Amino acid sequence: MKTKTPKVAPVLPLNEILAGDCIEVMNSLPEGSVDLIFADPPYNLQLRGDLHRPDNSKVDAVDDAWDQFDSFKVYDSFTTQWLKAARRILKPNGAIWVIGSYHNIFRVGASLQNEGYWILNDVVWRKSNPMPNFRGKRLTNAHETMIWATKTEGAKYTFNYEALKALNEGIQMRSDWVLPICNGGERLKDDNGDKAHPTQKPESLLHRILVGCTNPGDVVLDPFFGTGTTGAVAKMLGRDYIGIEREDKYRVVAEKRLSRVRKYDKDALAVSTSKRAEPRVPFGQLVERGMLRPGEELVSLNGRHKAKVRADGTLVGNDIKGSIHQVGAHLEGAPSCNGWTYWTYKRDGQQVPIDLLRQQIRAELN
Repeated sequence: MKTKTPKVAPVLPLNEILAGDCIEVMNSLPEGSVDLIFADPPYNLQLRGDLHRPDNSKVDAVDDAWDQFDSFKVYDSFTTQWLKAARRILKPNGAIWVIGSYHNIFRVGASLQNEGYWILNDVVWRKSNPMPNFRGKRLTNAHETMIWATKTEGAKYTFNYEALKALNEGIQMRSDWVLPICNGGERLKDDNGDKAHPTQKPESLLHRILVGCTNPGDVVLDPFFGTGTTGAVAKMLGRDYIGIEREDKYRVVAEKRLSRVRKYDKDALAVSTSKRAEPRVPFGQLVERGMLRPGEELVSLNGRHKAKVRADGTLVGNDIKGSIHQVGAHLEGAPSCNGWTYWTYKRDGQQVPIDLLRQQIRAELN
């Protein structure tokens, strides 16, 4: 029997929910067209009967057909197929996030490596309000695990380090995230008042991932779209999304949800960036533009040293000539010096850091 090659869509269907099997749909999309994939696949929970609370009330657990597989072998085959399809549509520098529980995440991790992905981090989502273990026979399942991986080893993936640091009050973001599960007003309900989806993820989780690993205008695909958390956060943050969902009831909820979402304004979408990511400005450009004049005197921030600006953008001070960095290092007897933060110039009787002039040029470039 010949395998039928799916017809590839000529145009990427941005900001749409595509109906159907995720493997077939991904195989129909153009190769190398997606920046980031967030995947929340079936966990294969292997439930054996109903789960009840101490008061004998039934827990609304995941017992849907889409989470049931005949064996680990069948689940592994499914995982390999969707990961292969996902890798094909990722851009060379694209990345993937996959979330799971102890039931499946280790099997998914092995499949990721087998398919050629390069794992960057595993991130523990520690739930601040987990569901208790009602039977009292195991530890409370208080976390889920996410794997962050690139398409290939050495790929230049997007990582907005400074933005995540800013989200974390100026401290480097760790690989354990304490966030609440989806509840309250965020939890979507169906017409009967029941949960619209048993495993709806909180928007805070996707917000952190998309701020940290994508930029405005990037394409984010979710092959297990559910009620559309990925699409809702992507839309708010100015990213394009593609959702794939085979269940009609979830697509209806997601469409309604997305119709209410509004994109943040341009200024609100800007995030903190590292200085290395900003446009490079040679010191000589300040001289060329007349912001500083040849012969003008610069004074060190500590007030101990002076140097004069030369026409070619170098400095001369005492017995040393060179760049703003070289002269500063020599005068301080230090192995290195950041001249931008070391030197000041005089304006209106005040000593002003020369870095303000660099920032002025950068603002114009941006």
